[in-house]
Amino acid sequence: MALVNAGVVVLDCAEPEKLAEFYKELLEAEEVAANANRVEVRAADGFRLALRRDVNATAPSWPRPENSLQVHLEFVVEDLDAVERRIVSLGGRPMEAGDAGSPLQERGYADPAGHSFTLRHGAPTAPKQG
Repeated sequence: MALVNAGVVVLDCAEPEKLAEFYKELLEAEEVAANANRVEVRAADGFRLALRRDVNATAPSWPRPENSLQVHLEFVVEDLDAVERRIVSLGGRPMEAGDAGSPLQERGYADPAGHSFTLRHGAPTAPKQG
């Protein structure tokens, strides 16, 4: 038996119920647990995300001057344009676009609470530069 099992990604935010709605819609996920300070959702592929209440939460400052994301979510999609329209309709916002001519197309976004995430067509093949 493994000493450590895969857990869940947890994002702190001021209003977990509202942010859970964003991710439930985006990921076509279901709510699997909730209490006064935390909501957890699970996507059909098993990905789990929890939103935890932090009454003092502030939006992350991304992009940072030193161009360091620190932590962000990454989602693999088939149609970048269609998913972008969905993100915007749910209250998210575009942050940056990758090189359109690149074989590895990716785009950066922020959820309604300001957490960064990336959409991409495939797995990364090299470290982020610059």
